Amino acid sequence: SHVLLCEDCRSTLRKGQMPRYALANALYRGHLPDEFEDLTWVEEMVCCIYRTTTHVTRLYQSSNPTDPLVFHGNTCAHDVNIVSTATVLPRTPTDIVGQLSVVFVGPRAQKSQALKALFRIRKAKVWRFLLWLKQNNALYRDLPLSAENLAMYSEDDIPAGLDEATIVDE
Repeated sequence: SHVLLCEDCRSTLRKGQMPRYALANALYRGHLPDEFEDLTWVEEMVCCIYRTTTHVTRLYQSSNPTDPLVFHGNTCAHDVNIVSTATVLPRTPTDIVGQLSVVFVGPRAQKSQALKALFRIRKAKVWRFLLWLKQNNALYRDLPLSAENLAMYSEDDIPAGLDEATIVDE
């Protein structure tokens, strides 16, 4: 049987070292309870202690006039030189928006709908997830949770400031 490896992993293994993102480095988060299986990647950003990447998203509206609400695009994650370590959770909307860059290509009128589909944060789900993490993850046990930070989020919407920070190319 064969094992497929990316070039980074192959090169690191040839040097007798463990690949940076190997499961043996304990970077795998494991399985979450069913209640949290639908967490968005932005909700996870709100709840994470360490941030080492920034994200650039480019969204395009469908050119097909029969599908005006269909969007496609990509998100690239880029390593940053400074690790952002939270001292209190959840992270504030300003912290999250500062690590996101969005370029929207299409009519401005459709922008908010497209953003919510990808950058949705559900306040109640974030709080339940943080409480679960405090009970089930030693790294979160002594980290303070802030109801004030949580209050900065809408019940179910994109983080405050993301709409204004999005670049629109009509």
